[in-house]
Amino acid sequence: MNKFLRSILLFGMAAPAFALSLGDISNTDAVGGLKEALSQGAAKAVTTLGQKDGFLGNPKVRIPLPDSLQKAEGVMRRFGMGKQADELVTSMNHAAESAVQEAKPLLLDTVKKMSVEDAKKILSGGDDAATRYFREKTEIPLTEKFLPIVRQATAKAQLAEKYDQFAGSARKFNLVKEKDAKLENYVARKALDGMFLMIAEEERAIRQNPVGAAGSLAKKVFGALGR
Repeated sequence: MNKFLRSILLFGMAAPAFALSLGDISNTDAVGGLKEALSQGAAKAVTTLGQKDGFLGNPKVRIPLPDSLQKAEGVMRRFGMGKQADELVTSMNHAAESAVQEAKPLLLDTVKKMSVEDAKKILSGGDDAATRYFREKTEIPLTEKFLPIVRQATAKAQLAEKYDQFAGSARKFNLVKEKDAKLENYVARKALDGMFLMIAEEERAIRQNPVGAAGSLAKKVFGALGR
């Protein structure tokens, strides 16, 4: 058995090596199976989040006001800014839903360009190894893609200006972090966090239940890993 398949066998398995049947899986099939699984998981996560209320209706990824603004929210509401705060939350989440749809092509391209060495690290790197790989490769370019979409989505209702006013008032009293002071920066960052969280869930689900993997190679590789 070559080194690549040996690395697969060592991937976080509690079962003894003799219980696994990876001997007939080639390097090409192993990498192909991994790519199938990652493409499926990334696409599903993006599709789920990109639909209406994909962020707003999911408590795991719903974007709230920044922690520092939440501390100031009670004070702000007493000054008649409660409706504005609610509008901001809704707008931020809808903006994230619009932005995250742009992630799919870049994520799939990242999978396509994955090397054999990348695949080795992912297969031997733990339940969220692929998610960490996605984040390392795509976070910067996705932030650049998300920012103008978020900006456009919030500009129509002039919510960016309202947020700046809301955050600016809190910032005067050192109640908001500088990185959260601009709406588009905060929403883009939280949209990415939510997307990678959902990708991680998809990755774990595929590893735990390879039968649910869409491609035959993915089932073959991850099914062998799970036996």
